[in-house]
Amino acid sequence: MNNQSYPFADLALARRLERTEAHGNAAFVEARAQAFPDSGAKWIDVDGTYAMFDGPTSPISQTFGLGMFHPLTAERLDRIETFFKERGADVFHEVSPLADPTTFALLNERGYRPIEFTSVLFRPINPDVVLSASPNRNVKVRVTSENEKALWSDVAFEGWSEFTELSDFLRDMGKVHACSRSPSFLAELDDQPIATGMLTIHEGVALLAGASTIPTARRQGAQLALLEARLRYGAEHGCDIAMMAALPGSASQRNAERHGFRIAYTRIKWHLQH
Repeated sequence: MNNQSYPFADLALARRLERTEAHGNAAFVEARAQAFPDSGAKWIDVDGTYAMFDGPTSPISQTFGLGMFHPLTAERLDRIETFFKERGADVFHEVSPLADPTTFALLNERGYRPIEFTSVLFRPINPDVVLSASPNRNVKVRVTSENEKALWSDVAFEGWSEFTELSDFLRDMGKVHACSRSPSFLAELDDQPIATGMLTIHEGVALLAGASTIPTARRQGAQLALLEARLRYGAEHGCDIAMMAALPGSASQRNAERHGFRIAYTRIKWHLQH
């Protein structure tokens, strides 16, 4: 791994990371609205907080950036809660610990409860980025073309097949992905597609997501090859920071740290109790 300077994990960095993830999810909601016009998919910006509705049970129906750009007020929270309730969705917020203290006070007053934790990781990148472990050179990675989006979705769906609770959401991914403008990546072994990855680029930050490998092709180095390819692609397109999210203490977090990622903070997901 190249020697590079890591920025301090402060509010300025957190704002960049949270805005990038919000931007990526908002783009997904826009693609959903295009692919499924009757879905009611929509997002709004409430003074820096992105509130996204992707369907009543979608994991994307939530907010990002709450309290990150302005102190949270009762009026702002009312607007956000109304946005979800009018659409028959529960209210969820992914909140950074660097949010303004008013955020946590108001969430407690309203009866929210923490239900999930996420490690937000980052690392500096440049066009010459090389990972400490060598990828399997038999695995080839490329950006998918417009006519390969259905192929990408099929491979991703097979890779996520064990997540049966999200089967409906994942089944629609093909049509949504066809409307997405974010670059997507395929990894191939012996000319057979075996793994996928996605990238969201926003204001110098490259967000890595969409990692999926078909069960029969795991432990072949596909995700390592996809990681290096996406880091290099992001850097070549003006990014100086890469980010990803993982379950605290998970294999995904451990693998990310092996390849130069550091934990910026642990984010908490809050749910409004009925």
